[in-house]
Amino acid sequence: MFNFFKKSKPPSIIPEYLPINMDIHSHILPGIDDGSTDINTSLRLIQGLYDLGIDKSIATPHIIGDMYRNTRETINDALKKTQDACAKADINIELYAAAEYMLDDHFMELLREKQPLLTLHKNILLTEISYSTTPDNLHEITANIISEGYKPVLAHPERYHYCQQNFSKYQELIDMGFVLQINLLSLTGYYGKQAEKAAKYILDNELALLAATDLHHETHLAALSSEKNRVIFQQYIAGKNFNDLEGIALKIY
Repeated sequence: MFNFFKKSKPPSIIPEYLPINMDIHSHILPGIDDGSTDINTSLRLIQGLYDLGIDKSIATPHIIGDMYRNTRETINDALKKTQDACAKADINIELYAAAEYMLDDHFMELLREKQPLLTLHKNILLTEISYSTTPDNLHEITANIISEGYKPVLAHPERYHYCQQNFSKYQELIDMGFVLQINLLSLTGYYGKQAEKAAKYILDNELALLAATDLHHETHLAALSSEKNRVIFQQYIAGKNFNDLEGIALKIY
């Protein structure tokens, strides 16, 4: 028998956009790291970000000593090519470039030689470390970064296996001087349940100041565009003051 008096559930409200309008970590420049392979792919990725409400994007190609030895010149050349293509395609997005520096021997050489590093904003430097093991001298590396006047951001700490086993490591990283940046897709289980659990712990305990897409390819874009995932992003990110680069630049360690 039908129950004509049963209340129907209201339709779900699906957010149209991502809960950030500035993306500070992505790999959308063509042909210089493990992200976009060519300019047409870059345009599809950038159009996808724009359609999700991103109107300012800072591309951050990898600089890794034994893999991607990008320089200011290779990155700026790729940026100019992409900016010109966006203008021609009428994609009205502000596009800039910095770099994601692996904290390896090559990075330390750049730091010792006082090479001008590519920053997100002023002195804010995006960095990463190995997913499997932390450098034995991470305290020393961080101290050297700070002594050179930079403020280090640690990309996607929720994905580092040794932190996933001990959440107290996140506060230790902050105490060293790092600002933490989480990947939006970590919240959805895209990188696995441990990364999801860690990302939610970081946000629940207000340990991150930055959130980003870390967009590499169209599979990432599809996941970012998913209605189900956009609801999760809103739940954890919306209404919070993420990606305030100017405020971070003013912070004194």
